[in-house]
Amino acid sequence: MRLSSETLGALPADVAVPSYDRQRQGIGIVHFGIGAFHRAHQAWYTDLAMNAGDQGWAICGVSLRSAGVADQLNPQDGLYSVTARGGGTSSTRVVGAVREVIVAPQDPEAVVARIASPDCRIVSFTVTEKGYARAADGSLDIALAEKSFYPLLADALARRKDAGLPGLTLLSCDNLADNGTQLNRLMRDWLAAKNPALTGWFAEHCTCPQTMIDRIVPATTEEDRAALEATLGMRDEGAVLTEAFSQWVIEDRFAGPRPRWQDHGAQLVADVAPYETAKLRMLNGAHSMLAYCGLERGLTFVHEAVADPELRALAHRLMIEEAAPTIDAAPDQDLAAYAGSLIERFAEPAVRHRLAQIAMDGSQKIPQRWLDTVAWHAARGGDCPAIRAAFRAWLAHLADGSLVNDPLGDELREMLAGNGAQAVAERMAAGRFDASAII
Repeated sequence: MRLSSETLGALPADVAVPSYDRQRQGIGIVHFGIGAFHRAHQAWYTDLAMNAGDQGWAICGVSLRSAGVADQLNPQDGLYSVTARGGGTSSTRVVGAVREVIVAPQDPEAVVARIASPDCRIVSFTVTEKGYARAADGSLDIALAEKSFYPLLADALARRKDAGLPGLTLLSCDNLADNGTQLNRLMRDWLAAKNPALTGWFAEHCTCPQTMIDRIVPATTEEDRAALEATLGMRDEGAVLTEAFSQWVIEDRFAGPRPRWQDHGAQLVADVAPYETAKLRMLNGAHSMLAYCGLERGLTFVHEAVADPELRALAHRLMIEEAAPTIDAAPDQDLAAYAGSLIERFAEPAVRHRLAQIAMDGSQKIPQRWLDTVAWHAARGGDCPAIRAAFRAWLAHLADGSLVNDPLGDELREMLAGNGAQAVAERMAAGRFDASAII
């Protein structure tokens, strides 16, 4: 038996299920990149809002490449479970926010139609850093953008304009510094190149709020699914396992209506920057360091890496001595306490977060996770020994190549072999500081 609308009633009594009529919920959100993180985070918050009475916020998920998530969720009527683990306990709830998943290459017209529908008010994104199709200098790479969300979104916006419909909130939920500002700039670059007549309407009617997202969501394994099947009494191909902690900070700048996410733990603020910077440079920075240094030592999971006394000390130093001084904290932010809580979260053995998953796409992550911190200290004559150690481990990871999953992996490995670490460091530093500071 497989999870679906028909089998919900057969779940154990301690598994929470949607309390709303899913068929009466209009699709108000189209989400690009419907991976495990979105299902454990934004869709989870939206499900809570609809459980509390919000109407019209069902989600259409869009996969830009693989049909994997569509094959998991569509036969289950979009239903999937989220299991939160930690402190020796776990709890499972079925999320009903996702109504359908469209594979864009198979049916691009369906994606455009969903965004152009009067029901749609928000388009959100978890497409990873590389999904924004940025060139080395940060500008939009038009050739790469052709394969991403830009053409579909622009076509849909043009239809909305022609139909006299309202603009949309474009909500980036990726670990990208200034994610809303960057999305706005890159989308304008696309429109300027492909549909200049739409640029004015976009600027006037659409918004791109900044966000900060935080929840550790390991990739679900077949072992996880089998264990959950034994607990639920049915198969859930879309199951997501995560930590209990979750945070979502959103700039309160929407083009139209939105779910009442703030009633369920999300923070709506005027300025996301302090939270975003702390997360990128402290949590993500330490995560990447643990990934490359841990893999170098033959470790597999984050909790194993942080259990290593040397790596634990290195992570603490990176967060407290190197990253924290670069952050203009908000009044309610205690960065020392934040670092301590992060070490505790990293150490949770029930959250089996693979180092290789974190190590993916390093060339896209390192600038905002490490190099902004290095640049801040370099401008003041300072040093970042923890980040230098992490950078050396990343170079070793590149040189080995066996686990590298990175859009620039082959190029950087050839550069490293031919011209050495200094050349790679200079490429990554991109002129912002003396690259010798990180090797």
